[in-house]
Amino acid sequence: MVGTGFSARNQPDREALDALGRVLLLLGAVPLLFRHRRPVPVVFAVAAVTLGYLAAGYPYGPVFVMIAVACFAAVVHGHRTAAWWAIGLLWAGHLLLSHWLYRWLPPPGDGAAPWGQELPAAAFAVAVLAASEAVRIRREQWAQQRAERAAAERRRADEERLRIARELHDVLAHSLSVINVQAGVGLALLDSDPEQARTALATIKTASKEALGEVRQVLATLRTPGDAPRAPAPGLDRLPELVEQAAAAGLAVTVSTSGPPAALPPGADLAAFRIVQEALTNVVRHSGSRTARVRIDHGPGRLELTVDDDGPATGTEAGGSGNGLAGMRERAAALGGTIEAGARPDGGFRVHAVLPLRPEGSTP
Repeated sequence: MVGTGFSARNQPDREALDALGRVLLLLGAVPLLFRHRRPVPVVFAVAAVTLGYLAAGYPYGPVFVMIAVACFAAVVHGHRTAAWWAIGLLWAGHLLLSHWLYRWLPPPGDGAAPWGQELPAAAFAVAVLAASEAVRIRREQWAQQRAERAAAERRRADEERLRIARELHDVLAHSLSVINVQAGVGLALLDSDPEQARTALATIKTASKEALGEVRQVLATLRTPGDAPRAPAPGLDRLPELVEQAAAAGLAVTVSTSGPPAALPPGADLAAFRIVQEALTNVVRHSGSRTARVRIDHGPGRLELTVDDDGPATGTEAGGSGNGLAGMRERAAALGGTIEAGARPDGGFRVHAVLPLRPEGSTP
């Protein structure tokens, strides 16, 4: 109202701002308090009040700020059509008032407004709507960026959970299989061959100690900042340990290699170790074979792993839960590789993995 009063001083040909004019200004300002909750009704209400104010012949000025604020809120909240309609109806009404209905409206004796003044009015309307659209687009971009960041965080969390689940499964499944076999041996020989039973118990102790160490290493990653150094992950250099553990479980494993060995990226080295570990664990748990063969083929840009056994599946656990094979496939897929697992035509079971060798951190 103060601003309108100052504007009225420079517009002596308009009606003086009286009580009705102040009421109209108040009626136009009050709905703006609800512009965020009900932007569409507010923009039309403010447009109607503004048109009534102009029809009464009151001075131009800050009254247009009200419709600008209402249109801005409507567009920013996604109601651009309502804002355009409100501005369009207001401008059309203003044209009627200024060039036709002025004869019957205050102030008395007022003539038709020059058409040249419509250009600034149109420019003002377009500027308000354009600024509103710019803010709306920017807000949508911010919202999309926030959603993308949240989705990326969820993906990273899901990937980390899967990684930890695979690590825990591979560590515990292998070690518990060895412990289970040796516990059975110890119980069977406890009376007849105490020395052999003692050896089985020693194997159980060693396997459980190694499992605890690896579990601690996996869990330590949960407490360690992402860029902090971690303990070295296991790789194919620890394959002899797997062979010894398998032997302790009653499985004789032979290892052969072909091709010139190359330094493996840490991710591929860990995946290769875990795939062989899981394959041997499955032989111990689900196969009647007491022998297994591991073949490692170093090729240009790739590493092939083959684990064979000659025995049929045994017992009710032959099918397993499927988590082990799923984990192997996930490890291979993360590197852009493949896993084939199934019965061989001549009997036994084969796990064949092909892992591309890329620099660490490159995209598969």
